[in-house]
Amino acid sequence: MSEISIDIQNVSKIYKLYDKPIDRLKESMSISKKSYHRDFHALNNISFNVKRGETVGIIGKNGSGKSTLLKIITGVLSPSSGKVNVNGRVSALLELGAGFNLEFTGIQNIYLNGTMMGYSAAEVESKIPAIIEFADIGDFINQPVKTYSSGMFARLAFAVAINVEPDILIVDEALSVGDIFFQNKCFKKFDELKEKNTTIIFVSHDIGSIRQMCSRVLWLDASNQIIYDDREIVCAQYLNKRFAENNEMNSKLIESIEYSTLEFQDEIKQSTKFPKVVPRENSVFSEKVEIVSFFITNSSGNEIEELDVDELYSCHIITHAKEDLSHLIAGFVWESNKGVSLFAVNSYLGSGSNFDVRKDEVVEIVFSFSLPRIMKGDYLLSPAIAQGTQDNHVTLTWLTNVKKIIVNNSGYNLSLVEIATDTKLHKYNRECIELE
Repeated sequence: MSEISIDIQNVSKIYKLYDKPIDRLKESMSISKKSYHRDFHALNNISFNVKRGETVGIIGKNGSGKSTLLKIITGVLSPSSGKVNVNGRVSALLELGAGFNLEFTGIQNIYLNGTMMGYSAAEVESKIPAIIEFADIGDFINQPVKTYSSGMFARLAFAVAINVEPDILIVDEALSVGDIFFQNKCFKKFDELKEKNTTIIFVSHDIGSIRQMCSRVLWLDASNQIIYDDREIVCAQYLNKRFAENNEMNSKLIESIEYSTLEFQDEIKQSTKFPKVVPRENSVFSEKVEIVSFFITNSSGNEIEELDVDELYSCHIITHAKEDLSHLIAGFVWESNKGVSLFAVNSYLGSGSNFDVRKDEVVEIVFSFSLPRIMKGDYLLSPAIAQGTQDNHVTLTWLTNVKKIIVNNSGYNLSLVEIATDTKLHKYNRECIELE
């Protein structure tokens, strides 16, 4: 089997748009070949490949061309130009109910979808118990799917798609319909499929899920390919653009908000040394303020990069103002090495207040905390300076994954976060118990 599951080379999709229905007829009958249409590029020169067993994410705003690309990969649409090479059996969940007959029952639709994928009736029948168990829609499995809620529709469609043992699974925003329990079940199933070397194409607006699941990410915008690269590189650039768009939208709004201001703890300190921070690529920089240092100290005041759970620490953000600034917020995000955000801490959350700085002032913001019982391993921290409130703010500086730390936890490390509990036991006579 080829090591490349999907190979897309210079693929474009162009639709002819007509202002009036009669224009289509005029164009087809025109002796002079006069054009009555205008071209709409749904996709414009897209190129990327997906390795066998790889999970690739596709991100972009609505209307960027994501669904059109998936339909071309699955063969629902043909490209206007370019080459598409797909190696393996594809199971796709592009739209709710795609491939379902609304008049058929859930069971009948399972057989229908299995047959469309090339399975025999006997092969489909062997998979039915697993599909029914995963969908978990009870007796509705024997009812026409037109009676299903959107959530039940998604559960059955997803259960069919992932239990037919595809070589390539394509999922387009399907998880947004299910409840949290179903989503959790789906993500665990994704992990099982990865272990079986199944190729997965995952489309989502949830950047956290994309970073957690995918190794590489394709970013589409207005039908064009922006970048196809490592997940951290692409997601950072995507979020930076979203920051810029959010800043533009909120820049005027924050001027009309009433603020309260945090007071500084003491007078200006003298002759202090801070470790210099080295920004990584894809950070957000501002000409107004910069983050010159970012570090963690223990209870003795020593800078450290290896932390133990349940101990006291302080996180320091050192900023240098290039001009007078008001209504500032400082904070940092603490993420796992898979991009899962554990903590988002900032000065506004704790106090509901902002702080002001003068040109050329250096300000130290210190966050003191007891490290919860998080799983041992490596973590990445990203400090930021913003202006506004928690709900409406402009991001000035954001240093992406600028600090790596190691967490030690001598416990069992069974979950991402452990909670301390006090366990007590009680006994009752069975005859005295009433169950409502």
